[in-house]
Amino acid sequence: MQNPAKEPNEPRAWVYAVPEEGAEGLVKRFYDAGRKKFGYAPNISRPFSNRPELMRVHRSLYLALMHGESGLSRVERETIAVAVSKANGCFY
Repeated sequence: MQNPAKEPNEPRAWVYAVPEEGAEGLVKRFYDAGRKKFGYAPNISRPFSNRPELMRVHRSLYLALMHGESGLSRVERETIAVAVSKANGCFY
């Protein structure tokens, strides 16, 4: 089955993201923490930047899934994330 996101004229979802230079409060702290750790503010949190309370919850979920106790290694978790992103037609 063809992934509809790969169709050239298929509409794509777009979500406003607070730009780094306009970030304040919790959003700024998350952007700054990402920049400190990775050298950039990770895109995975940006869609939630217009709702800081959701950004906080999403980050908690992400950290639990990717860094919490599990029977999977970090490499296995990242491999699954890449495979799901590819299946969804998303840039990882």
